[in-house]
Amino acid sequence: MIKPLEVTSLTKVFDTPTGKNTVVKDFSISIPAGQFVSLLGHSGCGKSTVLSIMAGLQEATFGGVCVDGREISGPGLERALVFQSPSLLPWFSAEENVMLAVAQARPKLSRNEQRRQANHYLEMVGIAEYAKQLPAQLSQGTQQRVAIARALSLEPRFLLLDEPFGMLDSITRFELQDLVLDLWEKDRRTVVLVTHDVDEALYVSDRIILMTDGPEAQVGLELPIHLPRPRDRRSVSSNAEYFRLRAQVIDFLEHHSKQFQEKAA
Repeated sequence: MIKPLEVTSLTKVFDTPTGKNTVVKDFSISIPAGQFVSLLGHSGCGKSTVLSIMAGLQEATFGGVCVDGREISGPGLERALVFQSPSLLPWFSAEENVMLAVAQARPKLSRNEQRRQANHYLEMVGIAEYAKQLPAQLSQGTQQRVAIARALSLEPRFLLLDEPFGMLDSITRFELQDLVLDLWEKDRRTVVLVTHDVDEALYVSDRIILMTDGPEAQVGLELPIHLPRPRDRRSVSSNAEYFRLRAQVIDFLEHHSKQFQEKAA
């Protein structure tokens, strides 16, 4: 039996010029294999901090993250992270950027086989024709497709997405949401998406983890999303359950926003 991704009593404290800042406190969630989960909350509530600790890029101050029942102590090939910015090496082509990840995951492959693998993943995200182009020659959306291809080329069990569509125009954002959903439908790997977009979270997720506002942000509400799959935008937007869930999420966010403002006053 595949064990879930476990986040247990995660607390992260930063030292600041004015003292200790506890961004997240006693944050605990369990994510079963194959589930698509979104972390949703206001900007600055600690969503990206939690995801960074899941990826092994930061250490928890207390608590931690377990994969297969073992606490992680850094990055691992079973976890791939896609950032809001594509973060591509500008002097490498799209193909070469993906080849770097292929070489990391499968170093025994020949150079030609690594290139073939890279092109396979570029084709998977629909941009094989741009393989030889440099990032500066690509649109922001195409660059993000390269970043997704690079992450997938690691063949991770966990795909961690840190607001990967946040810098895109609405049409491109919708296209990439559908791309990620299509890829997820094919292999059902575990996905954790950080977003502050309510409609995005509802559209893609099996479950939404709503976070309270920081400091000391926690899990405020876990909301299962039982909208039919596979999903398309038209059927979701005409589903009465979608509007009920949307109202519930917005009520939660508005309530906690008011609480935060009252504390700050």
